[in-house]
Amino acid sequence: MLTVHTLHAVHQSQAKTFDTATLRENFLIDGAFRSGEIRLTYTHYDRFVVGGAVPDGGSLTLDTVAESGTDSFLDRREMGIVNIGETGTVEAGGTSYTLERGDVLYLGMGSGAVTFAGQGRFYITSAPAHRTCPTRQIAIGDAKEVKLGDVASSNKRTIRQFIHPDVMESCQLTLGYTTLEDGSVWNTMPAHTHDRRMEAYLYWGMEDAARVVHLMGEPTETRHLMVANEEGVVSPPWSIHAGAGIGGYTFIWAMAGDNQSFTDMDFVQPAELR
Repeated sequence: MLTVHTLHAVHQSQAKTFDTATLRENFLIDGAFRSGEIRLTYTHYDRFVVGGAVPDGGSLTLDTVAESGTDSFLDRREMGIVNIGETGTVEAGGTSYTLERGDVLYLGMGSGAVTFAGQGRFYITSAPAHRTCPTRQIAIGDAKEVKLGDVASSNKRTIRQFIHPDVMESCQLTLGYTTLEDGSVWNTMPAHTHDRRMEAYLYWGMEDAARVVHLMGEPTETRHLMVANEEGVVSPPWSIHAGAGIGGYTFIWAMAGDNQSFTDMDFVQPAELR
C-alpha cells in the first residue's frame, strides 16, 4: 500500500502567525512508519521526498508515484535509505542489498522499482537528480565520523556522514545522522540556517514517552515542535533547526539544494535568538 502526502512551501511571514496545530500540519512528519505500508511526504522544498517503508516480514515495492510525473519514481531522482529497524533487504536494479540497523543505501537515478523486505524499518529520502551516480551501500563503519561538542555545553555528539562528498558521490542529496552522547541533549547549538539548502530531520532511538523540543522559525521569531520517536521535521532554508531531547536519541539529517557543502551555514548565536 502506498500513501503520498503533499506539503507546500510556507513563507516565513506566514509561518510566524501559525498556532501549534498549523505548525504541526505544515512542518511535522508523523505516521510514516506503518506496518505493511509505504508512506511518503512530497514536499515543495526542492521537491524533496521523505517517508517510511515497513514490510513487516513481507515485501513492499515502490515504483510509480503519481506526484513525480514519471513512469518510475527514480527515473529522474536519486534516493537515500536508512534502516532504523532489524535486518532487512532492499532490491533495486536486479541486485539485493542486506541492511543492518543503521546501514545506508544510496540508489542512483534510473535504478527502477525498489522492493523492501524483511524486518527492516526503512527511512526513505529522495531528491531530483540530473545525472546517474553509482549505487552504493554504506555500513556504519564506512561512514566518516566527526566528533563535536562537549559535556559542559550538553552537546557532545558524533556525526556520521554517509551520503557525503567525503564518502561517496551523489547528485545533490546529502545524508547522515547525529547521535548524542550520554548526558548530552542539545543536537546543535548555536543554531544555524542555510539559505541554499533545505533540510529534513528524522528523530529515532527514543523511548516512547520521550520527546525532542525541536526549535524552528526565523532567528527572531522562533517556534517549537514537540517531536516523538520516528517523527520528522521539514526545515525550510529560512528556518533555524536545533533542539533538546529527553534521554538519548539520534537524528537523521538529509539535505538538497544548491550545493553539498556541509559547512555552508549561517550561525545564529543564542543571544540573537528570540
